[in-house]
Amino acid sequence: MTGGRFYVTYALHMIDNRDMDAVFQALSNESRRRMLDIVKEEPGIGVGALASTFDVSRIAVMKHLAVLEDAGLLISEKDGRTRRLYFNAAPIQMIHDRWTTEYSAYWAGEMTRIKYLAEAKADDAAHKHPQRRK
Repeated sequence: MTGGRFYVTYALHMIDNRDMDAVFQALSNESRRRMLDIVKEEPGIGVGALASTFDVSRIAVMKHLAVLEDAGLLISEKDGRTRRLYFNAAPIQMIHDRWTTEYSAYWAGEMTRIKYLAEAKADDAAHKHPQRRK
């Protein structure tokens, strides 16, 4: 902690095929994706608090967390008796950077923005005008 600010430094390296395989493998499991969603929304969540949101044993959660950490998607930090978890988006960004250019990233961003807007509008319409059951 410096001057009231907290700084975190991550060692980034070029991502190779083995690293990418680990990221894709980690993301291939629905429970691990949910864990990342929770950690992203609640940076610094403790392992126990995260584990309590799943209907599996703490050991199963710990195994999933190890896969995510090995892929570089999670950073864990010991805080007394609690292990705090943080999402690290860098491996995903490096994969994105490998296959996109500035131009394609811009247009992919625009297309996803349009997709999200259309889905939100359709969702709003569905809630305003629920279909009648026959």
